[in-house]
Amino acid sequence: MPIVVIGLNHRSAPVTVRERFAFPEDRIPGTLQLIRETGLATEGVLLSTCNRVELYACTDLDPRTAGSSLRDFLVKFHNYQEPLTTEFYTLNEPHSVEHLFKVASGLDSMVLGETEILGQLKKAYDLALQHRHSGNRLNKAFQRAFNVAKFIRTETNIQRGSVSVGSVAVELAEKIFTKLAGHQVMVIGAGDTSEKTARALLSRGAQSIIVTNRSPERASALAAELGGRAVPWDDWAREFPAIDIVISSTSAPHYVLDRPKLEALMKLRKSRPLLLVDTAVPRDIDPAVNFLENVYLYNIDDLQAIAEDYLRQRRSELAQCEAIIRDRARALLTAGPPRPLPGATTQPAFEHE
Repeated sequence: MPIVVIGLNHRSAPVTVRERFAFPEDRIPGTLQLIRETGLATEGVLLSTCNRVELYACTDLDPRTAGSSLRDFLVKFHNYQEPLTTEFYTLNEPHSVEHLFKVASGLDSMVLGETEILGQLKKAYDLALQHRHSGNRLNKAFQRAFNVAKFIRTETNIQRGSVSVGSVAVELAEKIFTKLAGHQVMVIGAGDTSEKTARALLSRGAQSIIVTNRSPERASALAAELGGRAVPWDDWAREFPAIDIVISSTSAPHYVLDRPKLEALMKLRKSRPLLLVDTAVPRDIDPAVNFLENVYLYNIDDLQAIAEDYLRQRRSELAQCEAIIRDRARALLTAGPPRPLPGATTQPAFEHE
């Protein structure tokens, strides 16, 4: 049974489309169950991040039929009624397996070589595995992908330089404030992206971190780890007079900060610049706040400009990484051993890390 990939990402679709197809984690197992019950796939792993929504499926259907049917399923599932052209892509073997390896290795990411996607991919796979939606075919593919990512991380320089969304957010902050020393940061949402971004800001000199989350326990835990303080969800707006940078990454289905609310808060800040970095999908912050004076809002797509600078630094490594991926994908699909690669000093064992 072939492996098919159907999805959209930061290259094929803007955040306005991606957020419409995003899946909360608690809906993923049920969605995979429905896909299997309707006969569209026998195995499935569903990956939903701020930059991509991708379904990896093993199916009895003809690959072309499977691709169009799975695309139709996602469109109907999310009740998306606007026209679609090239937002979705469908990949069949061997390109589907090569794509999986590229995603795991950070080669298909906004910031080339970033490592956060590997953890997100492992989490998506483990979720499918726990609910018995991933079987022998996808298990082998994903386990191989994790080892390929490890091999590329250790044997190439693809991760040289800043490699995370948090690092890119720091670059934005330093463009606006020149230096971060003495500036106050608020984190709205206590997820992985928020934590990594906050740590990156602290490492570059930010004065302190305030954390707020709908779950007070998670806010307190993250604040303790970061040496900051937690504030109740209903009280976070009161902190705004002293805040310079806001990192927002919640799972809220609607805006947590809109223009009227921010307009009132800005009057308390006496015209000081405010940087808002919205890494959530769906977005946390109303794009209309960009029209307010001294407000600088960047969403996940806006980070692409800085990411392009990193991309230029790493393009020289792409050829070697792609050769590794093609060889490993061929070995998986033909059940043969991978060929030795020039310059490789070690060969990874293909077990689940």
